[in-house]
Amino acid sequence: MSGHSKWATTKHRKAAQDAKRSTLFSKLSRNITVAAKEGGDPNPDNNASLAAAIEKAKGYSLPKDRIKSAIDKAFGAGKDAANYENVVYEGYGPAGVAIYCEALTDNRNRTAADVRSTFSHHGGNLGTSGSVAFQFERKGQIRVPKESCENEDDLMMAVAEAGGQDYKDDADEDMWIVYTAPNDLMSVKNSLEQQGITTQGAEFVMMPKTPAEVSVSDAKKVMRLVDQLDELEDLQNVYHSMKMTPEIEKALEEED
Repeated sequence: MSGHSKWATTKHRKAAQDAKRSTLFSKLSRNITVAAKEGGDPNPDNNASLAAAIEKAKGYSLPKDRIKSAIDKAFGAGKDAANYENVVYEGYGPAGVAIYCEALTDNRNRTAADVRSTFSHHGGNLGTSGSVAFQFERKGQIRVPKESCENEDDLMMAVAEAGGQDYKDDADEDMWIVYTAPNDLMSVKNSLEQQGITTQGAEFVMMPKTPAEVSVSDAKKVMRLVDQLDELEDLQNVYHSMKMTPEIEKALEEED
């Protein structure tokens, strides 16, 4: 099983660039604000969506004061009020690769125009609602540093006991990636920690049901589109259905 969260695959690159990091932090803060507001409670113990949003933010090193500020903003008034809404954009990139985008926006028209323009300028097409969603399934994803559990057999047993569904080896970042059913994300995370395993971030992701095989040339075109979509401040997550083979990963790293 391979992850296809754009943030997950490029975090190590983006963290080294201050401008990119600032944009990422803004997205994480917005995500926390909306989760707090929609859940109606600033306490993550009573608000599962907020708890997941905070865990995701911690995984990307969002400072504690930024987390608190984002929660406070959810219950502000006047100019401090948060009026974002969740919007999903779906479409196809080069080689027919499915692209699924999750946005938090305070201006649907602006965001739709930006997304449509980005698709069209990079060989893609923005589709209608539901046009690619069926190709993905939502999962919970937990990052576990390998130094916390070096033995794969031990991890496998711990994941099974915690109620996780699967795991994979992310050798590039020296991590285990544990997958769960969406509703089990926080319970699995807590169970792993109770077993003495350290976790580093928990979030919801969209996984392609049947990853599409494409050529290296097309893969580069797809990632240029995904990169540009990811730069849009209103887009929280950008997922693709392309199969990330070792050959493609190497070619993309060389292009960076």
